[in-house]
Amino acid sequence: MTRALMIQGTGSDVGKSLIVAGLARVFTRRGLRVRPFKPQNMSNNAAVTADGGEIGRAQALQARAARVPPSVHMNPVLLKPQSDVGAQVIVQGRMVGTAKAREYQSWKPRLLASVIESFDHLKGEADIVLVEGAGSPAEINLRKGDIANMGFARATSTPVVLVGDIDRGGVIASLVGTKTVIEPDDAAMIRGFIVNRFRGDPTLFAEGMAMIAEATGWTAFGLVPHFNAAARLPAEDAMALGPLVARTGQGAVVAVPMLPHIANFDDLDPLRQEPGVEVVWVRPGQAFPGNADLILLPGSKTTIDDFLFLQGQGWDIDIRAHVRRGGRVLGLCGGFQMLGRRISDPDGIEGEPRSIAGLGLLDIETVMTSAKRVVAVTGSSVADDVSFAGYEMHVGDTAGPDAARPLLRFADGRSDGAVSADGLVCGTYVHGLFADDSQRAAWLMRLGAPPGSASYEAGIETVLDAFADHLETHLDCHGLLALAGG
Repeated sequence: MTRALMIQGTGSDVGKSLIVAGLARVFTRRGLRVRPFKPQNMSNNAAVTADGGEIGRAQALQARAARVPPSVHMNPVLLKPQSDVGAQVIVQGRMVGTAKAREYQSWKPRLLASVIESFDHLKGEADIVLVEGAGSPAEINLRKGDIANMGFARATSTPVVLVGDIDRGGVIASLVGTKTVIEPDDAAMIRGFIVNRFRGDPTLFAEGMAMIAEATGWTAFGLVPHFNAAARLPAEDAMALGPLVARTGQGAVVAVPMLPHIANFDDLDPLRQEPGVEVVWVRPGQAFPGNADLILLPGSKTTIDDFLFLQGQGWDIDIRAHVRRGGRVLGLCGGFQMLGRRISDPDGIEGEPRSIAGLGLLDIETVMTSAKRVVAVTGSSVADDVSFAGYEMHVGDTAGPDAARPLLRFADGRSDGAVSADGLVCGTYVHGLFADDSQRAAWLMRLGAPPGSASYEAGIETVLDAFADHLETHLDCHGLLALAGG
């Protein structure tokens, strides 16, 4: 019989995703067939599966940790926020519609059937399924109809281990308080706890671990010290995009606006890790740095809203001034659309029907359409014939004179993107360009930065193995495996 274990958290961003990824690599190295699973995720940082579906970026990383291809069944319900109160709903990899927060609550009972179907599918091909919860089970106002935490655990009889983050403080209250506020039948599903991100001498918290165990009756499965190298793994939550320490010496400066609905921001991770590149996140109220070599406009879940925000910050003035000084601009997906003369959404695909003028740095126009393109792609850049591998994930058709100078050529003969006549401004719908070592090296050369030497993908594998070693040292992995077996 397939084993299953659910990792829930006392709150968001306590390390659930990383713990599941680490355990996936631990158990895979022990010869088990492991599958990650998250019933419901909310993120604008998505990944493409081999069959052209969308799942949360964290589940793609967890699949990689388990050394298996990502599947739509690993994240059957994905919510992609389009506003403060509404989201696009992706079910088993395909968009089924949009829903306001209150409306979505009525969707949950029928979505549970898809969740269970996907869970059963994974159980059929695995020795153990590692399930990640969402947010916290202590959000008892959302318990009715829940499919992400205890609603799923109860429906499938999956034992739960609760993770608390000591780095943010109050971990004893968070863990003990969770048991206090949830229903007794829900609390009975929690069989143990993990305290994550500890800094300092672990013996100093031994008494704290014992106090939590005594107050809850749960098994202490371990105290996990902070793992610095985790910052090298693709992040799913924009909260992870903290300030970067400026690098010294010669190198390229890449400036990126922090848009409210930024999407697929892991496009920047490979550049952030290059010693010859300083990525500067330009936050609201700040101006673009005058020494930027490249301004990169990232993907967006709501292109028009984010462009209006960009204008409201005065960043459009900064960007045009940058180009007048001879600086380069690259737009990725939604950022590509912003570079054109006009963005139109006649059917209200991303909000209210409207049409606005864009930056006008590329002679193109974009019309939003209901059809969504989600596919892995390969090809080469037109100017220098450097190969690339990445993926498309967008709505909208873009055309215009500058599109006759495409940035990329796909292996199937199609072209993508556009380049301005002077070559300073360009855009593409392809995500993942910088994760490709060849393309990243070509861009570093254009920017005058030292050539990178390390393989980005190999680096991720190294970190996953190191984190698995870390968990083997500090967690009772044997006990967790035994718990999963009932």
